[in-house]
Formats: sequence, structure tokens, C-alpha cells
Amino acid sequence: MRNGKPKQNKYTKTSAAKSTTSRPRERGSDKQNKSSGGVKAIHQADSYLDELKNDLMAFFQINDEQSFTQEQVLEHFDVYDRKMKLIVHGLMGELTDEGSLIRQPDGSYRADEDANLIEGVVDHVNSRFAFVVPTSPIGGRADRNDDIWVSTEDLAGAVDGDRVRVIRFTDSRNRSRRVEGKVANILERGRTELVGRIDVWPTYGFVIPDSKKIYDDIFVPQEKLGAANDGDKVIVRLTKYPDPRSSKQQFEGEVVTVLGAAGENTTEMHAILAEFGLPIHFPEDVEREAEAIPTKILKKDLAKRRDMREVTTFTIDPVDAKDFDDALSVQMLDNGNYEIGIHIADVTHYVLPGSRLEDEAFKRATSVYLVDRVVPMLPEKLSNGLCSLRPNEDKLTFSAVFEMTPDAKIVNEWFGRTAIHSNRRFSYEEAQEILNNSKGDYLAELQLLNELAYKLRDERFKHGAINFETVEVRFKLDENGVPLSVYPKIRQDTNKLIEEFMLLANKRVAEFVHSLSKRNKGGEENTMVYRVHEGPDDQKLQQFADFAGRLGYRLKLDDDHLSNSMNRFMASIEGKPEANMLQQLAVRTMSKARYSTEDLGHFGLAFRRYSHFTSPIRRYPDMMAHRLLQHYLDKGKPAERDQLEDQCKHASAREKMAADAERASIKYKQVEFMSRMDPNRTFEGVISGVTEFGIFVEITENSCEGLVRMQDLSDDFYEFDKDNYRIIGQRNKKMYTFGDQVEVRVKETNLARRSMDFVLTSDKAGFAPTSSSDRRSGRRSDERPAKTSSRRKESTAAKGENRRGGRGRR
Repeated sequence: MRNGKPKQNKYTKTSAAKSTTSRPRERGSDKQNKSSGGVKAIHQADSYLDELKNDLMAFFQINDEQSFTQEQVLEHFDVYDRKMKLIVHGLMGELTDEGSLIRQPDGSYRADEDANLIEGVVDHVNSRFAFVVPTSPIGGRADRNDDIWVSTEDLAGAVDGDRVRVIRFTDSRNRSRRVEGKVANILERGRTELVGRIDVWPTYGFVIPDSKKIYDDIFVPQEKLGAANDGDKVIVRLTKYPDPRSSKQQFEGEVVTVLGAAGENTTEMHAILAEFGLPIHFPEDVEREAEAIPTKILKKDLAKRRDMREVTTFTIDPVDAKDFDDALSVQMLDNGNYEIGIHIADVTHYVLPGSRLEDEAFKRATSVYLVDRVVPMLPEKLSNGLCSLRPNEDKLTFSAVFEMTPDAKIVNEWFGRTAIHSNRRFSYEEAQEILNNSKGDYLAELQLLNELAYKLRDERFKHGAINFETVEVRFKLDENGVPLSVYPKIRQDTNKLIEEFMLLANKRVAEFVHSLSKRNKGGEENTMVYRVHEGPDDQKLQQFADFAGRLGYRLKLDDDHLSNSMNRFMASIEGKPEANMLQQLAVRTMSKARYSTEDLGHFGLAFRRYSHFTSPIRRYPDMMAHRLLQHYLDKGKPAERDQLEDQCKHASAREKMAADAERASIKYKQVEFMSRMDPNRTFEGVISGVTEFGIFVEITENSCEGLVRMQDLSDDFYEFDKDNYRIIGQRNKKMYTFGDQVEVRVKETNLARRSMDFVLTSDKAGFAPTSSSDRRSGRRSDERPAKTSSRRKESTAAKGENRRGGRGRR
């Protein structure tokens, strides 16, 4: 042995002479965990030999600075049986052939430092441990079941959001837990700045982070406090990260921005934007460039456009909307058909490639909608002025115009640049009132559009679209942004009317661009930016169907019946207390929609092709779609795919970041609203989530959600049953399940962390039957097993050893 005694752990010191009974192969176990950058994937361990092979590799990776002969490896693993020696020799040969081990000139072996390491992002869900989320082949997160459990002491200085490479271990003695690992190295820091409240002392300060996934304060030396005062909300730049050799997450930083006094509405909204890396203001040069754009429409601007300013046109938007990026026009034709125009703001007429406006729009990629404000993708002069289809103004647009029969069949279509003049601006509520009362402005046009929308929707569902409608909450705020009430957003016919025509335009634009491919040499397909939504994972879908079945709902999962079955399920739960939870759970079984140049279709909408064309004021991919459509209308060749695909990935990532920020602002206002309640008041709720650390409860009347922690369920010791979305008491077998009705009161609210703790005041919990294994073992119902699956056994390692029993540097 070259460098002294090897480091050990419970994975690398297992006895290879144990039973070789293999476990049944698990569903999906033949899939590989793929990672980017050429890093090799590791198979899930499907048998004892796979596990032993992983353990051998882990031994070499833990001791990556040393090399070992085969005899030394056999001695370390306590292998003396002749057959087992041959097996270990064979496995080391396989690892060498794969390139995971390198054979040295002297006959010893060492690990290839780049072999069998998985790349992923740290999700530090708990102060004691994190998960490393492997990267999927398309750049997003891989399946949650592939996450790797990493103790905080094995993060090697990595923190939440960091991109790392991790060594994956196999623990063959406990197959019910997630695969465990250890961070090998940090590839990229995910956070360079944090947001939090600062405590200022005479010679230093501490920033308490807002992020729920940063568990230690950031030390700030006196000379780096800037203008921060005690109690301010600040942005702190990290100057020192945790020491890789220490189990403590110790940071140092410097204050770069003071957002204001913690607790003030504007301060907290700006803090949320900063936390998610979203901008608060536009750079001055971007604003100057926007202000320099002429507001007057010139004759040359109209020269190559279809003039539709004389056609009846109007917009329908939320009552508080300021940017109107879509309008509808209606014209009755002599042949009994209707010409319906879907007109979209022509943003790309003003935002040109190579401009600062273009660069900033791409960087932001989306507008962000917090509870009390919009952070737009484009400066106000464009978003609320030039590009907003305001009434009684001529506007430049990009349009999809359809000739439709009374049965909503399309007989002709036209796409191109236009000029329009909106005659009226409706809010959803105003238009709905006209439909309800059968009187008011443009009644005939509104009724026609509503009838056509119903027929389009029926046709969509007939072809397999799934009706996913989750509850969206709205707030009534006072002049200081304090929430006075929380209420659900109500979707009426006018909301669905606009949605249906936007879906039609998005679908037909994608199909039209594809249809133009036939004129290309060799039939090369035109590159387009699609909004894609892949089908659900079969295993997740089956798990959801099994759970729904236990609640009395039946789902057919075969391809011919899934859509109709899911829609019947959605209809059957409407109005029931568990409806919102089941809707959210159903949505979580589905893939996430994203942008791509791959022509993959949209499962949820049942569209063969689908793009985003109708909101270029607030979505950069829509600007991309406009440019590509015009490029093909001008008979251009297929656009280069790689750059567009990179832009799609960027837009998808920014969309997720914006959605996370929007949810954070909603959660903040919900916590603020509940913090003002009578502490003794009780609320009816439904269990909306079950985890190993407690149960989440959503209050029925306002959709506010809080956590009942496991330690507050003091009547028993509860185990987490992940597959069945429930926890079960070990002694009394009391069972809390997803969807159960309960009553709670607020125990604690934490505005900084945007979290609430509840305590149960009453419930209708059922009881799990006593298992046959309990009866066979003679265990009494009030006895606690020595070992549980819901909590990891913690013990202090011997001096000089790590948690897994190994020695050496940390």
C-alpha cells in the first residue's frame, strides 16, 4: 500500500463473503443516470454483484490518491474464499475495461478521477442532509428517484444550488433508502449573493438568510457592513464559502445593497427578486434606447402590412392589466363564415437583433408577476406604450387570421404583419357581464366568439386534451401592500374564450411553419421554437392511480383512455375538499412543459405541434417565434438549430426562476395574512402533503398552507409511508393521509422564511390494520421498533473517524 492505511466507510468495508442472494430487479433499473460533460453514467445496483462492484469503485474513489494491488483489495474486503476471490478479480477487470480503474505499470490499480462521478445540483433540504439532483440529458433535473442523499458533513463545502460531482455509494444492507453519496468536487457555485436581515453589532454583523436552504448566518466584518443598519434587509456578496474539511457551513460576506427596513412591503418584494436573481430596474442605456424609439407610425411602416384598422377589434384582459399584447377581430363574411383575427403586438418591429433592448429581453426572458407588481421583460415605453394594444390607437401587429365555419372549422388561414385599431378595451368581468345580461357593447361579436370557443374546446378534449385547472389565489391589499383578504381566482367564459383563441393561434403557427418545410431541398424540416410537453412517467402515473383508487376514484391509464379518464376524474372531484390537492398531485405526475426546437408535441393539450406566439411583450420565446415565422414567410432556409436550442434552454430556466419568485411572493403574503389572525382561531383544512418531517395542511377557505411538524404529533412516533402519501403511528396505528380533513390553528409564522407551523386541534384520521409481520414477531402494538425507516440513526463517530468509520483527512 503506497500511502498508508486506506480510508474506510461502511460501503468500502463490507464483507464480500455475505449472502449473494440478489434482489428482484426494480422497474426502470436498466436506465442510466446520465450526466453532462462526458461524465460516465452509473447503473442502479440490480444485484449483489452490482452492489459489490459499486462498493469496490467507491473504495478506490474514497482513496483516490492511492493505488492498490488485488491482494490488498481482497484483504481490505475480508475476502478469503476462493470463489469470492475470483468474483472480485472479475469485477475489478470489468471496472478496468470500462475505464473506471487504471492499471499502473507495477500491477496495482487506482481510480480514474473522472470515472463514474455523477454531476448534479445540490438541493439542501435539511440542515442534516442534502440531495444531489442529477442533471438530465436535456439539461433539466432528472427523475426525483435518482437523487443522491448526501450528509451535510460530506458536502465538501458545497451549498444549496452549487453544481457538483458526487461519488455514489451502494448500501447493500438497507435497500429501502435512497442511494447515498459524497461530493467529490464543486464545479460551479450556484450562489454568489444572498438576501437576508442583518443584525449589526459594534465590530461586526450577521446576515440571517431568507433562503430556507441556507442554515447558517453570514459573518460580515465591520469594514464590509456598508450603510446597513440593524434590522435592514440586505444583499450580501459571499466572500468565503464553507471549508471543505469542516462539517460546519460557515460563510463570510460583504453588504453590497441595502434594500430597506425588513418587513416593509417594497423591501420584501425586492428581496424576493434579489433572492432569485431577478432584476429590479432596467439599466440606464436600455431605458435610453427605448425612449429614443419614435412613437409615430410612418407610411413606410404600413407599406408591407395588411391594413385591418377598419375591422371591429377589441381586447379582453384582467381588470388591472397595463399591457395588452393580444386582440381579437371579428368580421361576418358573405358566404356565412366568419373571419376571426388574432392580433399580437409586433414587438420585434421595435426590438432589433444586436440592440441593448434585445440583449436585456433575452437576459430576462420573461416578465415576473409578483403579488403587487410586475417586473416586465421590456421597458415601460414598450410594454405599456408602443406595444400595448390600447383602445383608439393604431398599432403594429403580427396576426393569425382564420376563416371559420359556424362549426368552428378552419377553411382558410393567413399569417403576417398587420396594422389594427382597437375599438374597445374590455376587462374579463365587463365582457362576462355583457354575455350574462345579453346587452352591451359588441354583444353579437362576443356571443359569436364564445360559441366558437366552446366548439374549439370540445374538439380539443375530444382529441385527448386534459383539463388541468388548479386554484390560483388573489389578494386584496391596502395602500401599504398589507393583505386584507385572500380569495381564489374565478375562471369564467371570457377567460376561457381568450385562452381558446390563443391556443388556436399558437397551434396553427407551429403547424404552418412545419408545412412550409415541404418546399425545402431534400425536405429538410424548418427549425421552430416549440412549447413541448412530454407524456407522463408510467410509474408515477400508476402510483397516482393507485392512490386515487384508494380514495374511490378509478383511472384508466392505457393510451386510448387516459385523457378521458383523467378529465372524468377532474370533473368528479370538483367542489370537494380534497379537489385542490388531488389536482396538484395529478399535475405533479406530469412532465413539465418547456421550450425546445425538437418537434415533440404537447401531451396535455393533445396538439401534435404547439408554439408560443401570443405574448411577445412578456415572453422571449414568442419573439423568437415571430422572427422565425417572418423568416419562413420570406422564403428563408431552415434556421441554425444549436443556437436556438441554447436560447430555449435559457428561456425555460428563466421561466422556472420567475415562477419560483411568484410563488414566493404569494407565500409571503399568505404568511403575512395569517400572522394577523387571532392566535386561538381554528381553521378547517385538508392534508395537502406528507413528508418524513411532518404533514402539510391547506386551509380550505383561503388556500394558505402550513406544516404540522412530526415532533408536534406527540401522541405517538410516526413513520412516513412515501408510496401511500401517509404517516402511521407505530403504537396506535393512527394514520394521516393526503386528502384527510383536519382542523388546525396557527402555532407560529415566520415571514423571513415564508413559513407557517400549525398544530392539529381535531381530525378524522383512520387507523392502519396491524400487519401480519407484527403478529408473527409477537410485537405489541405499543412497542416501538428498535430501528425505523423514517429517521436516520445518528451516532458520534470514534475520534479520528468520519460518520462511516473511516480515518484520514476530511
